[in-house]
Amino acid sequence: MEETKPIADFCMNTPGRRIAIIGNGISGVTCARHIRKRDSEAQITIISGETEHFFSRTSLMYIFMGQLKYAHTKPYEDWFWEKNRLKLVYDWVLSIDFENKELQLKANQPLKYDILILALGSKPNMLNWPGQELEGVQGLYTYQDLEKMNANTANCQRAVVVGGGLIGIEMAEMILSRNIPVTFLVREKHFWGSVLPPEESELIMRHMREHHIDLRLETELQEIIDDGTGRVKAIVTTAGEEIACGFVGIGVGVHPNIELVRHTGLEVNKGILVDQHFATNVPNVYAIGDCVEYRVPLPYRKNIEQVWYTGRMHGETLAHNLTREPVKYNPGPWFNSAKFFDIEYQTYGMVPTTWSEPVQSFYWEHESGKIAFRAVFNGNDKRLHGVNALGMRLRHEFFDEALKDNWTVEQVLESMHRASFDPEFYDKHQRAMLQAYIQQFNTNLQPKKKKRNFLSFLGSRTTA
Repeated sequence: MEETKPIADFCMNTPGRRIAIIGNGISGVTCARHIRKRDSEAQITIISGETEHFFSRTSLMYIFMGQLKYAHTKPYEDWFWEKNRLKLVYDWVLSIDFENKELQLKANQPLKYDILILALGSKPNMLNWPGQELEGVQGLYTYQDLEKMNANTANCQRAVVVGGGLIGIEMAEMILSRNIPVTFLVREKHFWGSVLPPEESELIMRHMREHHIDLRLETELQEIIDDGTGRVKAIVTTAGEEIACGFVGIGVGVHPNIELVRHTGLEVNKGILVDQHFATNVPNVYAIGDCVEYRVPLPYRKNIEQVWYTGRMHGETLAHNLTREPVKYNPGPWFNSAKFFDIEYQTYGMVPTTWSEPVQSFYWEHESGKIAFRAVFNGNDKRLHGVNALGMRLRHEFFDEALKDNWTVEQVLESMHRASFDPEFYDKHQRAMLQAYIQQFNTNLQPKKKKRNFLSFLGSRTTA
């Protein structure tokens, strides 16, 4: 199919153009902010029925655990929106009339637009289990899901979490924070086996068990049992075991939230189909964030990427294209991060779960069993493909540079002092990692010494 037009027919120089953004998550809000920076006259309206103001979705679990209040998760003060002339409409969009460029709202009058940006987000997957409609069974994505989880776990004596990924382990940690025992069902042989190699997965599973999670591997949900009042009382596994529980958390991934546009002239597949400028097949209609599916995936990237940082980059790129000469979306090397209880995880580039020649892997694990580093590289020229890091903080810009400039794994290991982002006084592991690599691959390397700033040296010797 021929690529759609990269820039709105209602061009960037048109004064006072009406831009409507459905969704106030990271993608929609980032796009709105960056349009406003470059266009002082556009009439920008952000519509969402989830919350009145933008909040950090990744902080939902910390609200539940009592570590943050909802107000703490709002990156901008409530006055920010009016000051920057970003109109907020707290409402649900019921339908879109693409021909007449009009949105039908649940509680407000229809809204006209010149340019429409769809930032509809995701919805938790449900796999048609018998009983999944019962009270006490839910996923976790929206603020409404958080409120429901508060209510559903109020008098819970035991919970079951289904799904071996990031959402599942977050839900397990949330539930444990309220001293509710958790049984965790993982279909694969290893936790997050579709993403993590076995060693990293084993490290995380040990950590989960240390936190008293009842981890069940190669165990699938078959049915959710009704207590007779429409509420869950137990689950049954495919092995026939019945586990009593008052809450079932579903963490088997998410899918693009496209119900609003599924039966319209907008072309969709699993997500809303867009080109490399985020244009859809409908003129002046764009889509960004979790709801997007690329018509032509970028090299070594998936056609749907539901990650916070890519959503932010979507918003930035589309704002540029609506206010400047258009550019194609170019996110650079893959990156993601997460937290498994108190073990931080980062990945840069491509780290497969298995590999074969000429690809090779270097893996180092600290004797504590809570810190690890893996580098995957081409065995012929040593060019780095990607890294995993657990229990340590590494600088994004370091690995972005290394991957873009085709560094070798040895260049990376020799310069790891530049990559460390751990707080001051934390143990440093660069020498141990380098020594392990030297032994494993029978080579001779030396760590590059960290240069000390001469002015800071003088300043440290200055007395008051």
